[in-house]
Amino acid sequence: MDRQTGRHDSSAAVQPDAAVLVAVHDGDTIINNDTKDTSRWGTLVLAYKTLGVVFGGLVTSPLYVYPSMPLKSPTEDDYLGIYSIMFWTLSLIGVVKYATIALKADDQGEGGTFALYSLLCRNINIGILSSKNASLNTSHSYVNQSKKPSRLGKFCERSLIARRVLLFIAMLGMCMLIGDGILTPAISVLSAMDGLRARFPSVSKCNIIKHYPSIFKAISPHYIVLFLRNGKQGWIYLGGTVLCITGSEAMFADLGHFNRSSIRIAFFFTIYPSLVLTYAGQTAYLIRNPDDHFDGFYKFIPSAVYWPIFVIATLAAIVASQSLISATFSVIKQSVVLDYFPRVKVVHTSSSKEGEVYSPEVNYILMILCVAVILIFGDGQDIGNAFGVVVSMVMLITTILLTLVMIIIWRTPLALVALYFIVFFVIESVYVSAIFTKIPEGGWIPFAISLILAFIMFGWFYGRQRKLQYELTHKIDSARLRTLLMDPGLQRVPGLCFFYTNIQDGLTPILGHYIKNMRSLHKVTVFTTLRYLLVPKVAPGERIVVSKLGLSGVYRCVIRYGYADKLSLEGDDLVNQVIESLRAHVLHCSNHNSTEESDEISELEEAKLAGVVHIRGKTRFYIGKHCGWFDRTMLAFYEVLHSNCRSALPAMGVPLPQRIEVGMLYEA
Repeated sequence: MDRQTGRHDSSAAVQPDAAVLVAVHDGDTIINNDTKDTSRWGTLVLAYKTLGVVFGGLVTSPLYVYPSMPLKSPTEDDYLGIYSIMFWTLSLIGVVKYATIALKADDQGEGGTFALYSLLCRNINIGILSSKNASLNTSHSYVNQSKKPSRLGKFCERSLIARRVLLFIAMLGMCMLIGDGILTPAISVLSAMDGLRARFPSVSKCNIIKHYPSIFKAISPHYIVLFLRNGKQGWIYLGGTVLCITGSEAMFADLGHFNRSSIRIAFFFTIYPSLVLTYAGQTAYLIRNPDDHFDGFYKFIPSAVYWPIFVIATLAAIVASQSLISATFSVIKQSVVLDYFPRVKVVHTSSSKEGEVYSPEVNYILMILCVAVILIFGDGQDIGNAFGVVVSMVMLITTILLTLVMIIIWRTPLALVALYFIVFFVIESVYVSAIFTKIPEGGWIPFAISLILAFIMFGWFYGRQRKLQYELTHKIDSARLRTLLMDPGLQRVPGLCFFYTNIQDGLTPILGHYIKNMRSLHKVTVFTTLRYLLVPKVAPGERIVVSKLGLSGVYRCVIRYGYADKLSLEGDDLVNQVIESLRAHVLHCSNHNSTEESDEISELEEAKLAGVVHIRGKTRFYIGKHCGWFDRTMLAFYEVLHSNCRSALPAMGVPLPQRIEVGMLYEA
């Protein structure tokens, strides 16, 4: 756990709860007030910050778009057609799809392809998230619980194949976005450094008026039709044209770091017009100098400002890397909370915004992979081909998931859904088909990265599903616990025991394993669950919720904490707070029987003085001979991941002499 103010290590999150949470015993609710409402000035400040963090990748795309195209003797009509395609790609995908529609599809403030899948899971029973939080509803503004499930939603719930396909699509989108985070620093910085190899321009002809005043006539789609007459060659050129929209996914994926208004203000008033003008000036120069497309960005810069622009472009390329790296942190955090990715350290860098996160472990891995890509594929052309595959695939996956959100959750009229899907699916499918021709020339890189990441995610997901299935099947309910405690051979030993369990409905099967072998249980046993809430901080009076389990000396305790809370309770703080909560609960629920109150409170104090112990389980799968080869492989791989990832329970500041780990083998 990070001890700096405003930071919290959420790798310890046990169960992700919805924004509106029901208390265990009294029906009180905690409402997520982290709505990111800010003043107008605050929104403008956030909009300024997005220029680097969110739009860094998008604004540096002019460095490598034209150099990535295999142009052969391009004509004026070719350049006008390319500019027309870039203009409409930025307008449709950037303005309409991402800035206008996708930003509305956040999952409790988080964006990205995996957030779309999470949003679907919270509204229809298609994944592990629903089984964990079936009783919890979100406060998302688009969810209307009064409406009956749509036909498509019912189909997805009933069809195992449909659920698996959706999970595969979400995982692929996440893996591709992580690949984007690896490739963006490589291609941005390499393209900026190409300025060292470019020859200085002989004259200062940098503005549109001097080069080609009528460049904006290319806004007419007529020039796209003329360009497509190039046939197969024009289709191949699209593989480079798609790079003009690189970084647009960061608008959506980085939503958790900012808010919707700040991203839109920055994009509509600065980024979009700047890109339209930059590509117009670049194209105007290339129409007059058609053979300079390999380093067209630097060729049209005046010699008087060449070096300042080179320095700015290089620094901008470095900043550009942050946009997709931040997006990678966000999707990793989402997948860790949803239990689809091995637990890594996630540090919240803001005490007011849950989405502002940083993962040092992921950061180092990205650095190593980025350097490896540059060393192995030093040619910017190959990295550009790989980059195009990532960009087009992420856009297409977002379109598919967003269409499902429109139908299942928003209940958008089918005519509008069909219009959206047809337009964007056709555009992005054409881009995907064009870029797939580059797979042998570096385009295979993101697929290799995605395959490795997908195998890790599926292995973890499969192991967690099997473990959850075992725990739900063998959980200890109240009746079973009563039977165990009535065993005459069981002794209630003096002391206070905190027995940690992550099952919300029932108790962990480790309890039965412990009682069966130890033949004892402490006189006062508190079954403790740590619950991670999607709120900044939980009020001190609402953090600890206790209840009786109907048995002598047996209680349940839920410790709730937000992402900005410090959970480390040094010394006896945890014990004292829980004892105080139990004392208040006893006084509240004893029907004013003073003798009963006094006896129970005395029992609590005596148990505390006799000694405190904290018991947590440590489980592994037992892979027997009857297991098939698939189970053997996947569960063995899961055990490797599990033994090398962080604990599901955060460090509670518990003294080492008071800690006990109970091992148990789950039969696969």
